[in-house]
Amino acid sequence: MFEYDLHTHTIFSDGGLVPAEAAMRAEAFGYKGIALTDHADLTNFRFILENQLRLKTKINSSNPNFSILVGVEFTHVQPDEIYELKNMAKENGADIIIVHGETIVEPVKNGTNRAAIEAGVDILAHPGLISEEDASMAAENNVYLEITTRKGHSLTNGHVAKTALKTGANLVINNDFHEPGDAVTSDMAVKILRGCGLRDEEIRKTFENNKFIFNSKLEV
Repeated sequence: MFEYDLHTHTIFSDGGLVPAEAAMRAEAFGYKGIALTDHADLTNFRFILENQLRLKTKINSSNPNFSILVGVEFTHVQPDEIYELKNMAKENGADIIIVHGETIVEPVKNGTNRAAIEAGVDILAHPGLISEEDASMAAENNVYLEITTRKGHSLTNGHVAKTALKTGANLVINNDFHEPGDAVTSDMAVKILRGCGLRDEEIRKTFENNKFIFNSKLEV
């Protein structure tokens, strides 16, 4: 079951909902938890985390059926900034660190995938035409590669899945949620993963990876 979305956005970046509504809609849709991971760089990550952490405290202390994690998606930053930014975000309370990977539909700096993997971030989002060398390093560094349900970024899902399976890299599936209507059901998530060439056991493992990451970060 697809119950944990680890990549979502709110009005603190380019999403359309305040964090509380994003969480409420996710719970109503049937998810058990989401990670709030607004787009960030050096200028705004502290502001994002400070404000999202307030909601985390409120929701996680009062709702036994739904929880949130707080993090950031470092986006269009210079590759040589990623390691330091990751550490600073952790120091400021981030549960989860995502890096905006080398999607083919945006002008992401070459070397971003490699720098994120070397930095040991949690998830490399929509990594585009990721190389086997980088995927192998992701497997070694326990960096999860994202299969995305989001239009545009999803064009290379098949390549990401094939490369991950060949190299042993772990996969997650996320919505990259921005607006109502972006979330997909478990049935649709299964179809998307099957369309990438994953077999039933590999699909199950992908969902389990989402659950494992969420719960391991929640318990820290």
